Amino acid sequence: MTDPLGAPLHDPVDVAVVGAGPAGAAAALGVLRAWPDARVVLLDRAGFPRDKTCGDGIAPHVGDVLERLGVPGLYDDHTPVHVLRLGFLGGTDAVGRMRRPARVVPREVFDARLVDAAVGRGARLVRHRVRRVAPVPGGVDVDGVLQCRVLVGADGAHSVVRTAAGLAPHRRDRTAIALRGYAPVSAGREHEQVIAFTDDAGWPAYAWSFPVGDGTANVGYGELLPAAGAGPSKARMLERVDELLPGSADGGTRWAAHHLPLSSGRGRQPDGRILLTGDALGLVNPLTGEGIHAAVRSGALAGLAAARAARLGTPDAAGATYRRALRAAMGRHLLHMDVVTRLAVDPRTVAAGLDVAGHDPRVFDAFVDMGLADGGLTPHVLTGLVRRAGAEGLAKALLAAVRGRRAA
Repeated sequence: MTDPLGAPLHDPVDVAVVGAGPAGAAAALGVLRAWPDARVVLLDRAGFPRDKTCGDGIAPHVGDVLERLGVPGLYDDHTPVHVLRLGFLGGTDAVGRMRRPARVVPREVFDARLVDAAVGRGARLVRHRVRRVAPVPGGVDVDGVLQCRVLVGADGAHSVVRTAAGLAPHRRDRTAIALRGYAPVSAGREHEQVIAFTDDAGWPAYAWSFPVGDGTANVGYGELLPAAGAGPSKARMLERVDELLPGSADGGTRWAAHHLPLSSGRGRQPDGRILLTGDALGLVNPLTGEGIHAAVRSGALAGLAAARAARLGTPDAAGATYRRALRAAMGRHLLHMDVVTRLAVDPRTVAAGLDVAGHDPRVFDAFVDMGLADGGLTPHVLTGLVRRAGAEGLAKALLAAVRGRRAA
């Protein structure tokens, strides 16, 4: 599927995308949706198909974005999962039927299909490990072998492009680590996605079990990195899976860990010709670790902005154009999740929220939209928390959250 770059390309391409995961492939599709004749190059160090450490849960909202990009039904052949179970160890679970089902699609499948769609539209997929990105007169240079008018960085948590854009590495106190494997699905969990939170070390921390539909489940555990020192070992994370979801890890294989740069509610997209998407921009949901929807949504928006700027001959305006689009599409969600995260410093607030969600389908639906897509705090959620935690307690928590945001 991929081809080597070979000799340097002397003619600049319109848009180059570094990283061909969901954010990068969506960016390429966004460019070509807006400008079918654009010259687009997708660069990735790996060949496709390839595995990627992830929870594999695909919210229906992802399909909405792909449909707008002209790629409907990309993973409709995978088993729908209608039930979501959220809870604390030893506490009451919030269980509900999602308005629209999610699907669990291994990234080895999902990413390859998305890349195929981009290549089918005209993108060129090149296997190349990007090491240096630098602005040059009239464009952006990639390793001295490729120049483009606009560059999209979709190269993950340890993004080379992020550094080139002048942004600092992701903050350690906003980075989580997660371990994922595949194991025979536990009895009783064949038809539901399960997230089990724990309120001790590493909070917010949780284990998950997502059924693939073939008799196996994607299982794992994630927690916030400590302020200093090493994070949890693989052995310790496996222990945590078994503590929170007993038996889920039995017979598990293909264990691998990865970092999750959590969103802070403050976009850092700079002006200019370099755009950042997904994990490179730090858009992972800070409470659930969901990142695929944010990757696809931001990638699509970046691609559309890059196409518009390059086609109009104003590539220097690409960053500002994309920043406005990102704020309009996701700004409310990112802001609300930042507030929710600050509220969740006290796990009892989350427990109260889950208790309300377990009794009110409207609150449950709002939690699903916040945790898996781009929803925000709704009047039903706030009213429910007032009833559960008391108006005074919630007001104090909200005030502390706002003060913490201003001080950050």
